[in-house]
Amino acid sequence: MNALMLASEGEMEPPLLPPLPELVIGLIAFAIVFFFLAKKLLPTINKSLDERREAIEGGMEKAEAAQAEAQQVLEDYRAQLADARHEASRLRQEAQEQGVALIADMRSEGRRQREEIIAAGHAQIEADRKAAAASLRQDVGKLAGDLAGRIVGESLADASRQSRTVDRFLDDLEAKAADQKKAEATR
Repeated sequence: MNALMLASEGEMEPPLLPPLPELVIGLIAFAIVFFFLAKKLLPTINKSLDERREAIEGGMEKAEAAQAEAQQVLEDYRAQLADARHEASRLRQEAQEQGVALIADMRSEGRRQREEIIAAGHAQIEADRKAAAASLRQDVGKLAGDLAGRIVGESLADASRQSRTVDRFLDDLEAKAADQKKAEATR
């Protein structure tokens, strides 16, 4: 009933609808604000958001690139380290081989020098023995000649005869000594 009464009175406006002039002014004000926001403020906001998004994405891309580069550098470093270890191992092995070869060379050189020294010593001993034997022969020959001259009572001054006699005597002694050595060796 109240609603009928209100409707019968006629000119009363509905309570939810604003008056028409206020509605038009509100719509015009909204359009001006909307136009201002759409043309001036919204592009600036969008531009700022785009810049911020690009900065963030660029930073992420840079971070990913830096991380990839760091990973590559790490892999290169590990490869270089492995190569360096391999090279050091190879150098140690070569040094050991060279050391062994050097020691072998030094030993063979030492043996060769020892053999040369021994051969030179034998040659010197042989030369000294021959010189001593020749000197001894002369001394023995002279003494034997003097002794024979005293026994016989005459001088045996002939040096060639004296030398032949002494040589025959000493050769006979050497032959007897060699025969004795052979006899002892066969026993």
